Amino acid sequence: MDETLKEILIVLGRIITILPLLLLVTIFMGKRAIGELPIFDFLIIISLGSIVGADIADPSIAHIYTIVALVAIALLQRGVAKLKIMNRKVGRYLTFEPTVVVQDGKLLNQNIKKIRYSIDNILQLLREKNVFDINEVQTAIIESDGSLSVLLKPSKRPVTIEDMHLDGGKPSLALPVIMEGEIYTSILKSFSLNETWLKEQLAKRGILDLQEVFYASINYDLELHVSLKNEKGLIIPRVFH
Repeated sequence: MDETLKEILIVLGRIITILPLLLLVTIFMGKRAIGELPIFDFLIIISLGSIVGADIADPSIAHIYTIVALVAIALLQRGVAKLKIMNRKVGRYLTFEPTVVVQDGKLLNQNIKKIRYSIDNILQLLREKNVFDINEVQTAIIESDGSLSVLLKPSKRPVTIEDMHLDGGKPSLALPVIMEGEIYTSILKSFSLNETWLKEQLAKRGILDLQEVFYASINYDLELHVSLKNEKGLIIPRVFH
């Protein structure tokens, strides 16, 4: 009996030590690694799957240890869930904070790189929200589960063409002409434009070095929209869980 109790304590000790380690590793991997699951729930699922998988694959493992581990993890999960409700600071330590990635139509370079996303990732998520021109976005936020929330500018609220009794007009689509300092000449050519025109437009905005540009796009009205690598003067809202 003493030997069994000792083995049970060893199992409990492994759970107590391995979950914090998995937590640190998963945080290090970043938001994209956890999909749409909150990080702690993600770790719980991994732990449960590993324990059950080991029990099935290795008959030499006594079922009592698997049961103890499963019950312990279930109790831990319930306890942490309750603690997160009671104390918001604990919740912030155990998961990711929402991150503002677009503000007033500007891509926030530092915030995007901090969560290890690329421009392509953000643009894809915006397109999935039916946003094809970043200039229409007032605020876009990567939530703690990796999903994107978008607040459009007031003038871009959803109104159908039928409601307004208007013709379709030009598509609300903006295409990238600069990404992280690199010019996309093929897109410029599709608009019958060239690099000279682009550099002139940038110069009018006081931008003389292409390497300052994080992202620039052009729409069918030939309107250029630019996000710098170091945007200044933007008021970025603090977002909480």
